[in-house]
Amino acid sequence: MKKIFIASVLVLLTLSGAICKTTSPEVAERTKPIQLNYWRVFDDSDAFSELIAAYNQLHPNINITYRKLRYEEFEQKLLDALAEDRGPDLFSLHNTWLRGYQSKLLPLPDTISIPYRTVQGTIKKDVVWTLDTKKTISEREIQTNFIDQVAQDVIIPTYDETSKSTKKLVYGLPLSVDTMALFYNKELLNAAGIAEPAKDWQTFQEHVKKLTKQAPDGSISIAGAAIGSAENIERSTDIASVLMMQNGAKMTDDAGRATFNLIPAELSGRTMPPGAEALTFYTDFASPQKEVYTWNEAMQNSLNTFIQGRVAYFFGYAYHIPTIKAQAPKLQYGIAKLPQISGNQEINFANYWVEVVSKKTQYPDETWDFIQFITNQDNVEKYLNKTVKPTALRGLIQKQSEDATLYTFVSQLLTAKSWYKGKDALSAETAIKEMIKDVVSGARTVTEAIDFAIKKLDQTI
Repeated sequence: MKKIFIASVLVLLTLSGAICKTTSPEVAERTKPIQLNYWRVFDDSDAFSELIAAYNQLHPNINITYRKLRYEEFEQKLLDALAEDRGPDLFSLHNTWLRGYQSKLLPLPDTISIPYRTVQGTIKKDVVWTLDTKKTISEREIQTNFIDQVAQDVIIPTYDETSKSTKKLVYGLPLSVDTMALFYNKELLNAAGIAEPAKDWQTFQEHVKKLTKQAPDGSISIAGAAIGSAENIERSTDIASVLMMQNGAKMTDDAGRATFNLIPAELSGRTMPPGAEALTFYTDFASPQKEVYTWNEAMQNSLNTFIQGRVAYFFGYAYHIPTIKAQAPKLQYGIAKLPQISGNQEINFANYWVEVVSKKTQYPDETWDFIQFITNQDNVEKYLNKTVKPTALRGLIQKQSEDATLYTFVSQLLTAKSWYKGKDALSAETAIKEMIKDVVSGARTVTEAIDFAIKKLDQTI
């Protein structure tokens, strides 16, 4: 990173005479060295080194410093830094956090102006800087280029005080979109005589019964699947959510209020809300009174249990693969598509992060230009290849489908959905986990637990 910055300064110093002679004061001011600070979680700096170097080659006056923070500390450090005016120019947010951070973000402008340098002349080479004003990516282009869920998340209706009207503004762009899949232990399925992983939930239930093994004391020695509880299941809120969505629950209404405790008009013939049916299905796996009992709250984290070879089915994302490979290199496992409800529309679950711009940045045009650069199809492959993550762009789905590791996740992108959890997504997830725990413990009935969770969720809208 330091080498890139030093090179930029040297180029500018070398060309400073040309700048003074051939550019206006305005352009000369815009070509002075600037630094953009970029904060993210999960990815190391080498995931962006090639992209940053390529952008710096085009814009040698712009230096980008990348900083990786631990997920556990990220949000608090980010909020503290933004409040004290020492925050980053650009950073990442989970797709469900966008509306909660909306007041702190700078939406994408219609146009941006960026300095470019060209070399003119044949014998005597002169470097000329010009200020290029260009249109930014449009709402239509986002809807066309990215999978459907992206536009629903990043394009947010915003009230404009000046015009006294509501406008649709873009608040970020993603580098990738992950989808939930079904990881399975091949050896455990083989031992149970199961040739193929479950494609639907009814088959999944039957498999769980065959795969679950109990010790003489009644404890679970081999779990058929990691499902049913809240705290010790990786992304338990995602599993419960996608079950509700697959079952026909409408998670929110047009105003954003949670409605998965209701029966949608198109399902008026049902006697029980589809959200309640799905919650019952989910928590049955943690109920000793049920045939499908396979998990409980006393067990270890679902990912660790899968790595140890003591659970047959694990619900996870592409981002779990490096951890599994690092901690269990000899584990024989496969990855299958998320089970569906037979006869219903296919629905999968999207989980991803979005690159955004701080409202307090001093360099809005340069920052937004960099985000557009790294999320562009011609450039984002550098990031995707290094991190082995599924694309967010429709144009790369076919190419990534040829990758054995990514095929399953990519095959689910066009049917992947998420849902708006209000302006405090983390509190909303806590409410959903408490809903699950209330049912498992018997503290509340399914209906009571959902209604109580809805009240908490509506406080975050």
